[in-house]
Amino acid sequence: MTGRRMVLAVLGLGLLGSQAGHLLAYQIRFGASAQQIQSTGAHAYFPLVAKTAVGAAAAALIGALLVVGLARILGGRRIPSTTEPSYVSVLAFLFSIQLAAFVAQEIAEAIVVGSTMRSAPDLMLWGTLGQLPIAAIAALAFRWLSARVEAAVGVLLDVVGAIVPSPLPPPLPILSYAASDQALLTSRIAWSDLAKRGPPSSLRISSF
Repeated sequence: MTGRRMVLAVLGLGLLGSQAGHLLAYQIRFGASAQQIQSTGAHAYFPLVAKTAVGAAAAALIGALLVVGLARILGGRRIPSTTEPSYVSVLAFLFSIQLAAFVAQEIAEAIVVGSTMRSAPDLMLWGTLGQLPIAAIAALAFRWLSARVEAAVGVLLDVVGAIVPSPLPPPLPILSYAASDQALLTSRIAWSDLAKRGPPSSLRISSF
């Protein structure tokens, strides 16, 4: 996976994972009343956003597993893994993205309802408790999948290339030289005249 694709994938996974971390942070802090708090007031939007994010992450995971499984079935061998990214690096990126998204989300909600913002240490504490476990699991899954999905796509492309016949090369053009009507008529007259005259006779030659 190229560097640009890696960054985009980690960014998307971090944004999706931040909603799961948000759920976990509130569950740890408020216990049984967390669901009620996250569905009223400034948090009324959150259930829909959380379900969409978790559903998108689950769909991406299932899709990646299907690609790896299909490549293994069609290729008839175990999918070799490419170079795996550093787990610590992926974890650090994911956790940073998720924590930043959590803090920004909490600040935006406080601004919308006009309530007092929580202190920075409070946001960092609860954000870390909720986001770090999710980031750790997501980093492990991303590291395993990123090293195999790319190889699986290559196997599928090879299989498709072997099944689909390559297109035939275009026929070579046959060059034809079209003579003009006048040139064709002249050549026929000259040939017929030569045939009528015939070769010179021996009598004519001896007469000289």
